[in-house]
Amino acid sequence: MSEVEKDGVVPARNAHARGLTRIVDAMGRYGTRNHTIKSMRDLKGKRVLVETLAFTPEEAAAAEVAGIDTMKVRFDPERPELAAALRKAAPNTFMSFAVQMSVATSEETALKVAFAAMNVGADALMCQWSPRFIRALAEAGIPAQGHAGLVPRKSTWTGGLRAVGKTLDEALWIYEEIKALERAGAWAVEVEVIPAQLLAEISKRTTLLTSSIGAGGGGDIQFLFAQDILGDGPAPFPRHSKQYRDLQKMRDAMQQERIAGFEEFIADVRSGSFPGPEHVVNARADMIEAFAAAADKT
Repeated sequence: MSEVEKDGVVPARNAHARGLTRIVDAMGRYGTRNHTIKSMRDLKGKRVLVETLAFTPEEAAAAEVAGIDTMKVRFDPERPELAAALRKAAPNTFMSFAVQMSVATSEETALKVAFAAMNVGADALMCQWSPRFIRALAEAGIPAQGHAGLVPRKSTWTGGLRAVGKTLDEALWIYEEIKALERAGAWAVEVEVIPAQLLAEISKRTTLLTSSIGAGGGGDIQFLFAQDILGDGPAPFPRHSKQYRDLQKMRDAMQQERIAGFEEFIADVRSGSFPGPEHVVNARADMIEAFAAAADKT
């Protein structure tokens, strides 16, 4: 067996050498992580962390090998198997499970969802829930990350999918939203599409780690979706993103190759060139003649 034991847990003798920290998760399982809440908090104002949201196990595994600091994955308590597969693909990366607003309607259901996520392997929960729900998680010892600025599922309150915080009233409102999450016990906040200068000022005035998506370089964490980084989707991509690869172009080319392959197969069958002599098994002529004679008698 390699130095990475079952389920990706690195033995104690090798964990330090690989820059990993041994942990026990909320369910009592031993593991290793590249970061803990404390180690990331200790880096606030010193080094910008790098974060992505992975959609597939292949993306999660690639991000871990590349050295991503922290990762988000989507978690559906009714279908936990995808998040479980992503956790297994990146066993040593600090991972927050992102949940839909609608899965919790009370502190009690929020806790049930959060513990379900922790049972699958989450290190933290990412949500758009109110400070009241986040306080319940914090009191239970579950690290929670909130969401401020442009929150797409709440965008009707801020005028649709647009930048938020370009007026003094909006800037102060965002700041108070973040401070409310801080008071509730959150450890981080995703800040989406606000002015870069505003996030830089807010980051200096909160103990939360600020994860910037479309909010400039003034946050503690720089966040982009894996689909945006890899160019793995139809254009246009969000204005605030950058594509480092063009997997969509490769997928389109692969689809054209699939079509061409099927077309050539159809043409070969219709012309009689497939199957050829090299594709078939032959029998002796006298055996086939004997078979035909016997079959005709029956």
